[in-house]
Amino acid sequence: MTKKGITLLTLAAIFVLAVSACGPAPTPETVEVQVTQIVEKEVEVVVTATASPETKLKVFGAFATPIEEPWDGVIHSALLKAQEEGKIEYTYTENIGYSGDMERVLREVCDQQKPDLILGDAFGNEEAARRVAADYPDIAFAFGSGSGPSNPNFAVFDNWIHEPAYLMGMLAGGLTESGTIGVVGGYPVPEVNRIVNAFVAGAKAQNPSATVLVSFINSWFDPAAAKEAALAQIDSGADVLFAERFGVIEAAAENGLWAFGNMSDQNELAPEYVVSSGVWNMDPTVNYLIDQVAGGTFTAQDLKDFSMMGKGGAYLAPFHDTEAQLPAELVEAVKAKEAEILSGTFRVDIDEAQPNPIN
Repeated sequence: MTKKGITLLTLAAIFVLAVSACGPAPTPETVEVQVTQIVEKEVEVVVTATASPETKLKVFGAFATPIEEPWDGVIHSALLKAQEEGKIEYTYTENIGYSGDMERVLREVCDQQKPDLILGDAFGNEEAARRVAADYPDIAFAFGSGSGPSNPNFAVFDNWIHEPAYLMGMLAGGLTESGTIGVVGGYPVPEVNRIVNAFVAGAKAQNPSATVLVSFINSWFDPAAAKEAALAQIDSGADVLFAERFGVIEAAAENGLWAFGNMSDQNELAPEYVVSSGVWNMDPTVNYLIDQVAGGTFTAQDLKDFSMMGKGGAYLAPFHDTEAQLPAELVEAVKAKEAEILSGTFRVDIDEAQPNPIN
């Protein structure tokens, strides 16, 4: 054995004994690094025990709309929660829009902040988000998208809340007195269509004679246009409204009508009139991504399952103070169907075809 080898072993033993006397023993890797440095510098052995602070993941949120818009707001809320729990360092930019700024913002963030993970919505910015991800393969990207994942670092997710939408449709079908229900959506794209179609299916299952009016405002966030479309449906006889887009609930409340929210629990917008909401819970998706990136096991994949009711990614919001006004047999029927969905004995069809204006 060489003289250096003997010195290394001796110093290692001294180091471990000294540190053990004042606290938990260091790992073998820590011992080797610290002792090797001492030998190479030929300095007097001075043993200190310090704990290196745990590094948090740096996460960035890239949102095309204002975070007031429920779709992006749900992602933002989940990331804020993860930050409050001490899991991540979180920064974001909202209202980026659809005119080319998404690519610029993402490149600036990748170059300057160098985050470990970027979340956002790629709808309307699909090509831009994927171009940037391809140029920064060491950064994990997870974006809301109607398309598939892309190796090595672009994962996708979406709001699979068609199951609670079906349950809301059942409630609407049981509550309408005029026999006409209104739905106002954003764009007639697959992720919106499947929610609307599930709502219509639930309404028809509960009330086969009901008529469901469907309008699209061709915008992701235009509360004034959504309210105007809802008022037009009210003029056509609708007495229950589903607010797939923000702005509809205001029209319902002003006319004293039942309403249903979307993405988040929107009861607070009109507590007397919002019966429930189809809630998208991004916590399971966000927590899974944090664990994957932190553990070095992140892969490009479709994260669909984490947004389903079975994994807690979607649920029907509580009825709050409106429950006392709902027919008991209707509530019982909806809760029974909810239990069937959660147990896997009933599956809500995924229909992404554009809904008819009148159903």
